[in-house]
Amino acid sequence: MSLPPGATGAVRVGGGDINEAWRVRLADGRDAFVKTRPDAVAGEYEREAAALRWLAEPAALQVPEVLDVGEDHLALQWVEHGSLSEDGAQELGRGLARLHAAGAPCFGDPGLSIPGGEAASAGARRDGPGRGGPAPGPGSGASATIGSLRLPNEPAEDWPSFYASRRLLPALAAARGRGAISSAGVSAVEVVCERIDELCGPPEPLARLHGDLWTGNVLAGADGRPWLIDPTAYGGHRA
Repeated sequence: MSLPPGATGAVRVGGGDINEAWRVRLADGRDAFVKTRPDAVAGEYEREAAALRWLAEPAALQVPEVLDVGEDHLALQWVEHGSLSEDGAQELGRGLARLHAAGAPCFGDPGLSIPGGEAASAGARRDGPGRGGPAPGPGSGASATIGSLRLPNEPAEDWPSFYASRRLLPALAAARGRGAISSAGVSAVEVVCERIDELCGPPEPLARLHGDLWTGNVLAGADGRPWLIDPTAYGGHRA
C-alpha cells in the first residue's frame, strides 16, 4: 500500500476494481479517497489526475478535487456517498450535455499524456465540426485505461478512423487473444470497421468525453447530486 506523505488512519473501502481503495486522513487534516496498487503502469495516476482536472474545467458537473498524485497512488477529495435523486439524475443529463459542448482539441488524447499537454490542450483551437487543432501525434505514448484493458489513445484525423483504429480493433484483438469472441464475431466487427465511415453518420463537433461513463463511474453524494469519477478522458463523438 502506498499513501500520500503524512497520511494516517487508513481504512479500506469499496470502489476498487484493479486498485486497492482507502479512506485516509491527509497531513493537512482533510479526508481523502486513495487508490493505489504496486503494479500501476507508469504515468497512470498522473493521466487520471489530468483527466479529472480537464473534466472539471467547464464546471459542468462535480468532479472530485485531486489532492495528491504519485507514481503509485492517487488521492482525491472524499465524497460522502448517497443515492442519486431525481433532481440529481436530471443534473447529470444536463451537465453531460454542457461537458460535451465544452469541446476538445482533437479526436483522442487532448494532451493529458505528455508534459505540459494539459495546459496546451486548454488553449488549442478547434477547426470546426469533425476537425481538431494542435494535438500530439501518433507515437506520443497516449493510452486509455478501462479496468485492466489498455487502448491506444493517440489522436486520429476523424471520429470514424479513431473509433475503428483506437477502440474497436484493439478491443477485438484483446478479446480474440483471450478466446472471448467467436470467429463469426471477429468477422462481424471487422466488417463494421470496414464500413465505419458510412455507419458513423455526418461529422459532429468534437465533444469532451469522460471516456468510460457507466453507472459505476457516477458517484452519488449524500445530497443526491452526481459526481464524475474514474475517467479515461479524450475528445470524441458525444453519442
